[in-house]
Amino acid sequence: KTKPYTPQHNGKVERYQRILAEELLYARNFNSEEDRSSAISVWNIHYNYHRRHSGAGGWPPASRVREGVTNVQPSYT
Repeated sequence: KTKPYTPQHNGKVERYQRILAEELLYARNFNSEEDRSSAISVWNIHYNYHRRHSGAGGWPPASRVREGVTNVQPSYT
């Protein structure tokens, strides 16, 4: 959740939703809501652990976590 009247957080949420729509939701057709939901789950792992982010120096956001992450699925893209 974001606090009301915090444009910096709202901008981050809006950017994430735009990237989600461009890279996943409108990039292909889904046969059911279950297919769409499972694709979003896989895409979130890709987004947080594998996809490079320019705001993080070309590293994924999970690279900023100090502890090791052991439950990451491999990226097949």
